[in-house]
Amino acid sequence: MTAPEPDLHILRNRTFDELAPGDSASIERVLGIQDIQLFALLSGDIDPAHVDPEFAASSRFEGVIAHGMWGGALISGVLGTRLPGAGTIYRSQTLRFLAPVRIGDRLAIQVTVVATDPATRGVTLACTCTNQDGDVVIEGEAEVIAPDERIECSRATLPEIRLDVAGNDGLERLLARVAPMQAIRVAVVHPCDEASLSAALDARDAGLIEPVLVAPRDKLEATATEAGLDLSGLAVEDVPHSHAAATRAAELARDGKVEALMKGSLHTDELMAAVVARDAGLRTKRRVSHCFVLQTPYYPRPFIVTDAAINLAPDLEQKADIVRNAIDLAHAIGVEMPKVAILAAVETVSPTMPATLDAAALCKMADRGQIAGGVLDGPLAFDNAVSIAAARTKGIASDVAGQADVLVVPDLESGNMLAKQLIYMGEAASAGIVLGAKVPIVLTSRADSRQSRIASCAIALMLAHRYRAAPP
Repeated sequence: MTAPEPDLHILRNRTFDELAPGDSASIERVLGIQDIQLFALLSGDIDPAHVDPEFAASSRFEGVIAHGMWGGALISGVLGTRLPGAGTIYRSQTLRFLAPVRIGDRLAIQVTVVATDPATRGVTLACTCTNQDGDVVIEGEAEVIAPDERIECSRATLPEIRLDVAGNDGLERLLARVAPMQAIRVAVVHPCDEASLSAALDARDAGLIEPVLVAPRDKLEATATEAGLDLSGLAVEDVPHSHAAATRAAELARDGKVEALMKGSLHTDELMAAVVARDAGLRTKRRVSHCFVLQTPYYPRPFIVTDAAINLAPDLEQKADIVRNAIDLAHAIGVEMPKVAILAAVETVSPTMPATLDAAALCKMADRGQIAGGVLDGPLAFDNAVSIAAARTKGIASDVAGQADVLVVPDLESGNMLAKQLIYMGEAASAGIVLGAKVPIVLTSRADSRQSRIASCAIALMLAHRYRAAPP
């Protein structure tokens, strides 16, 4: 018989006399990145196939997989808590690993009594781990000594363990890449709160920028005093208010006195209105657009989400520029031929869904050379864009599906939600930058972390140096 669903707060075992061939128990478990990280820490097995997403992406499995013995440990958990349960003594275990277990896979771990030996209280159990597709990924056989006494007790409370699975590795690599580059002069527009003023000073201390603070001097000094920040040696452009700050910063960029702009405590619309004004001199032939550069432990490489901050509901022509800007950014950060996924809710073209029509048109524009420098495919649903397994399941043959470097969203609302979900629930490190103007624009939010602001400045530095040789 199958063991009844247990009270999660109470451990109850099954004595030898209560066991018979055919009895079974099971649990389900979804593999997360923290499971892999924690198992690596405990076992010392830091094979890059398990802990290095970039290496794993180039392996035969095309992504991170679980340690085989992680599944074995789950089998041990069923034996020790469900069947026979507390008091069980492990004698032996055989395992055969039949298929890889990937992040997000849901495993059903089942043990079934095969034989019993009254002379020794020995029990032989068949053990299987089956994934969400019904494939057996691990199978084997366990031999245990079953308990002879009934045990019922409360589950022990274990300490909470939190792992920094993302770490600062991405930021460290980014800073190492830009370390040889000379810092650029950046107009920091109206940094009249602690977060934006601190960000400018942090980026200066990191050797990325030489800030020019464009703001009302009295507000700036009051903010610095309240936050305990030192403005000594910093260039200040004294202006009466935030609107004037945006206008003056654009003038500085137009005149070549700064090579980038950085948003302070003013609204995004206020800054961008000054940038795109016809007399500002910062417009190019392209539409300006925003790119998030994201790195999450659940994906093997950094990737770009665009546009999630500037263009509310872009039409086809505007989306083409959004794609071109993202490709330019990908080149700047070292991706020679970025794979660009044009996202929609489905992966088929539907006349009733405009996003799918735009995706198909953008891909044809790329085929005709109207969009160059990357490989485009779409429409692709999000899962098909980032998961090779999902793409294969749906029969999608594509050079982009499952390995996108750029995700182009249908509109600002979907892009903003996607990016923030990845940051807040997917543990993604982020940087934000605006392209399409004659200078890069660091567009940060008050909620952005210090690491995010520094990373954004590092990307602006790379773009500014690139623009010296190839102006946009």
